[in-house]
Amino acid sequence: MDTKELEIALEIVARLINGDSVSRGDKASQSLYQEYEENGQIYDYVNLILKKMNLTLYEYNYSLYITPGENNKTFGYSNEELKRELGVKLNRELYLCYFIIYCIIIKFYKNSAVSTYTEYVKAEDVIETADSLLLSFTKELDLFDMEELEENSFKTIAMVWEDMPALTVAEGTLRASRNSKAGYVKMVFNFLTAQNLLLENDKRYYITERMRALVTNYFEEYKGRIYQIMKGEAEDGEY
Repeated sequence: MDTKELEIALEIVARLINGDSVSRGDKASQSLYQEYEENGQIYDYVNLILKKMNLTLYEYNYSLYITPGENNKTFGYSNEELKRELGVKLNRELYLCYFIIYCIIIKFYKNSAVSTYTEYVKAEDVIETADSLLLSFTKELDLFDMEELEENSFKTIAMVWEDMPALTVAEGTLRASRNSKAGYVKMVFNFLTAQNLLLENDKRYYITERMRALVTNYFEEYKGRIYQIMKGEAEDGEY
């Protein structure tokens, strides 16, 4: 084992875990990125270490990014932790937030490889997309009983969404709350901004390079599954 190469690999992993950049365009880390790119032993060490830590490595635009693997209790969020971060209480509210995140992503991407012309999104854009995607379910809401539905099904999400006004009378400005569609969107915006996945400027939200890395490497695998569920081609409870 080459101690020097292992130390470089550990330095790369440490920077990624601490949220620091490892990129060809970053002066502080460009030498580390070059080592990762050109030294096969360092490349293998980095990927092995991250795999053992249940972290997934994404490469995008000559930069490295990591995200927690499934059920990563150290670096990821449990459902309860996510509820606290987002400001919701019930599972169906959490799944609605997941759906809103999906709506935000598809405003920027036609698929995982092709971004759209959209430069930024606003709350009303996301509400319009969610309304459109849930339309087939909201037409039949009177046929469903909330207590009999899976909390993570699109029928339940549609019922929670449809039951809220687009904006409450008391909301003079966009505020995070569980009282309106706009309030839910704002809660999600706040969370994604805190995770460095979106940037906000004058109520406009722009996608970050980190978000692009996650979408490009990860979104395609799950987009098709979500679409299948929405079309009724898979069990709602599998989502």
